[in-house]
Amino acid sequence: MSTVPEPLQTTTTSDGDEEAAAVLGAAAESAEPGVETPEGEASVLADSEADADTDADTDADTDTDSVGDAPAEADEVAAEVIDAEDLIEEAPPRRRESPYDRPGDWFVVHTQSGYEKKVKTNLESRISSMNMEDSIFEVVIPMEDVVEFKNGKKVVVQKKVYPGYLYVRCFLEERSWDVIRNTPGVTGFVGLGAKPVPLSRKDVESALTLPDEDDLEGPAKRQRPRLEYEVGESVRVKTGPFADFSGQIAEINEDQLKVKVLVNIFGRETPVELEFAEVAKL
Repeated sequence: MSTVPEPLQTTTTSDGDEEAAAVLGAAAESAEPGVETPEGEASVLADSEADADTDADTDADTDTDSVGDAPAEADEVAAEVIDAEDLIEEAPPRRRESPYDRPGDWFVVHTQSGYEKKVKTNLESRISSMNMEDSIFEVVIPMEDVVEFKNGKKVVVQKKVYPGYLYVRCFLEERSWDVIRNTPGVTGFVGLGAKPVPLSRKDVESALTLPDEDDLEGPAKRQRPRLEYEVGESVRVKTGPFADFSGQIAEINEDQLKVKVLVNIFGRETPVELEFAEVAKL
């Protein structure tokens, strides 16, 4: 239902302005209730766009939170997959302390051959009875494992690395020198001139080899066993058709327990394969 238009009001403005004002007034009065004017439509459109932007921002924040949570969830899955054993580092093999790094210096003492153990006992007794523990620390007979063959079987036995010698670790001074030198069975220190020369690290560790193992209380001995015979060593044939012949070892077959010996037959060296039990050292 339309309203009755009110009489147009005129002003003293120009004809064009009066005509424009009359048109706008008529349009406003003729508008039905509930119909939005162009200005109202613009306001509603602006409000709708603002609401859309707010919804878009909310969705973007939600997506960002989802993306941010994804790496955390991935880390949790990865953490569950890792095995605990993979995190345990394998401990490196323990190495025996180098005897060269112990207090004092190492010297070589010459003894009567075959009496090394007895001389060692005598020297240790003198060290204790004369209260020389603060100057003379250690007396060692260097030992090594040697593979021998007895009755066709391989046997590992311990033998002296340097028969007739002892290794002594001490602070060498006049009194300690006198205690060692006057021990029964000791014939003297090894070295040039009147003053003994201490051994180098290489010489000490070559005689007292240090195995990589957890057993740190074992005896001072070389790590790898060696064969009783060596290539180039002279041997004598004990039995067989070449008995009493001698020659040099050219090859050693540890698996078959045999050696190849160059035997001089009619002025010519001939390789002969023999068992370990058939030869002996000269």
